[in-house]
Amino acid sequence: MRIGLAMPVAVAVMAGAVLGSWLGPACNTLWLTSALGILLLVLATVRLRYCLWLAIVCWGVVAIQSQWARQLPVGLSGEDVRVEGRITQTQQISGGLRLLLKVERCEAPDLRPDCERLQRVRVSAYALESPLPQPGERWMMTLRLRPPSGFMNPGAFDYAHWLWREGIDATGYVRQEPSAQRLTAASFSLRQQAHAMLEEQPLSPRTRRWLAALTLGLGDQLTQSDWKLLNASGTTHLVVISGLHVGLVASFVLLLARQTARWITPGNWRLRAWPWWLSAAAALGYALLAGMEPPAMRAMIMSVVGLWVLSGRHAPGPWQGWWLALAAVLVIDPVALWRPGLWLSFVAVAWLIIIWQGRPRPQGLRGWCWAVLRSQCLLAPLMAAAVLVAFGRVAPTAPLINLVAVPLMSLFMVPLALLGWLLTPVPYASTAAWWLFEQGLGGFYSALEMAVVHWPLWEPSRYLQLPWALGLLVMALCWGLPGTARWLKRGALTIVMLVPFWPASPRLSGDDLLITVYDVGQGQLIELRSTHQRMLVDTGPRYRSGFMPLETLWPPGQHFDLVLVSHSDSDHAGGVQALRDQHQVEEWRAPALEPLAVQRLDCQRGDEWQRDGAHYRVLWPNADQGESSSNDRSCVLSVQVGQQQVLITGDVGRQVERRLIGDLNSPVTVLVAGHHGSASSSGLQFVRAADARHVIFSAGRDNPFGHPNDDVVRRFREQGSCLWNTAQDGAIQLRLSPGASLEINPLRESTPRQRC
Repeated sequence: MRIGLAMPVAVAVMAGAVLGSWLGPACNTLWLTSALGILLLVLATVRLRYCLWLAIVCWGVVAIQSQWARQLPVGLSGEDVRVEGRITQTQQISGGLRLLLKVERCEAPDLRPDCERLQRVRVSAYALESPLPQPGERWMMTLRLRPPSGFMNPGAFDYAHWLWREGIDATGYVRQEPSAQRLTAASFSLRQQAHAMLEEQPLSPRTRRWLAALTLGLGDQLTQSDWKLLNASGTTHLVVISGLHVGLVASFVLLLARQTARWITPGNWRLRAWPWWLSAAAALGYALLAGMEPPAMRAMIMSVVGLWVLSGRHAPGPWQGWWLALAAVLVIDPVALWRPGLWLSFVAVAWLIIIWQGRPRPQGLRGWCWAVLRSQCLLAPLMAAAVLVAFGRVAPTAPLINLVAVPLMSLFMVPLALLGWLLTPVPYASTAAWWLFEQGLGGFYSALEMAVVHWPLWEPSRYLQLPWALGLLVMALCWGLPGTARWLKRGALTIVMLVPFWPASPRLSGDDLLITVYDVGQGQLIELRSTHQRMLVDTGPRYRSGFMPLETLWPPGQHFDLVLVSHSDSDHAGGVQALRDQHQVEEWRAPALEPLAVQRLDCQRGDEWQRDGAHYRVLWPNADQGESSSNDRSCVLSVQVGQQQVLITGDVGRQVERRLIGDLNSPVTVLVAGHHGSASSSGLQFVRAADARHVIFSAGRDNPFGHPNDDVVRRFREQGSCLWNTAQDGAIQLRLSPGASLEINPLRESTPRQRC
């Protein structure tokens, strides 16, 4: 069997993309381009075909490196830049808008790196005056930006990588002074005109935003609750412009075109090629109308290749078509290699090819119903395994819901939505079609809500995710591959049923204590785990947009024996609401006068308890601190394991620190620096008395307060302390064991710098 060109091209692009990613952002693009150019010239003199494959590899490398090179220079982080650009997307957030801006011109301050390479930025805008920015408009704004970055915590979502693969070169916010100015109104856009017309229809807001998402690709119109429901039910793919929508448009146009060809040329209508070309043009046009976002582009390419395969005239086989579609997608957009949606869609198509290879085409209604049922049953375990690997979660009811939802969307909802657009010239006809769509959407939405309530999104423990994925994969292969023995099929089912009894993750030994100082930006969240206790000190911040980093750390339903909130400032107590609503907390503790929306015990000096070999002592506040500031009422916790002591001082100031000196068992093994390294804490006397071997600053990257303060850092360095910062190091994990030295591990491999 001939391999052809599609597979080598796809493999070459993937090799180049992987090489470009491995080289990372530190690679010198100019030197790399020069070296690849020289190598190409050398190979061209040897054999031209080798030169072609290397050129494709080089394209992958250059595309990935260009993505890195466009990011905001580090020297402009936290600086104000003047930007002119076109609004491509708007999204409502708490108190403002989130804007996606395509940059046309960028001016950096004098004596700073230029920002001419910026192409796309994602910014938040608060307190904007009317008129509000709309997609398609050109604006001039002053932005405070920083390079794409995110929190780095164990097992959590990698936001920085998501920004990179989405082509977002910087994030930040719009400065209120000087005020933003609209330069030009939006130019004509069929998509925006259609959306404006849709907003005038006598439909419910939910119907309008679902119609916008389903037919125009405006997924940003869906609310956070809509996306949460779709994620929890495993039906997100139904509202993203994907193969379902593009395929329906192409199939409908092909059906009409072939019927027309049958009327015009009844003798040889099967030989006519123009219906297939017209169908492909319709797929391309619909993808363009939907904004040609990566999912729409991918669906369009796969649909066009599928039409070519089905046309039967000098067309490739199914597998050659699969490789051709993959090669086309990657050549156009090599960064798509890192998008989970690419592999989920291509894996699904590949599996459908395998399970239907050599089988006869279904006949009649009964045959097609059986084919849909068989496909869904065989596809469900494989896709569940893939989703579990990609996202660490799976919707338990997704197979059952999709068994009904996919035909419902394919045969009723999407056709009605598209029919409404076709009937817009006919008075009341489009409204009638969309009214029927609204009735179906109401029932569909209620069914999803009911399913999610009874079978919520399932996120297994991290140590069980891989066993579950492997078990589901083995089951899918045994039941889907032809000729598999019955005993193998039954054995695969047995393996899946045994996964819940998989040995638990390695537990801590009797007296070990694992402490994790999480990376939550400008705030504090510390977890302490021993054999029989799970405890939190503080809950992290809550940002102006309503985002709480605590929500990204664990799936809902976690159990905590004790949560100690040092004080009520939002950077320490901002995640209380998420913790209260989504998890189970046995006991809360906080200073007496701190306003928290939970029933708690007072945290005060003299409280002591012992658990699993660790001794916990509250060193502050005293009972008579009612007149003190909230910072100076912070709970100060000392944790002793053998000869090792960890001290967490909250936000207490220097005066309180001096009163704590007599309670210290110097030298302190690990000190979580007070007030994130602020100059109001970590006074000279306290720093010398504590003589901390390791100091951790829980601070945000490029925070506006300048934490940690330079003088504070200098004091600890002069004392010989080893310094860590969650902004650069990510989450920092400590393992304390009696009779053993401290183990300390940062999650992010930061650039080499002096620590100790």
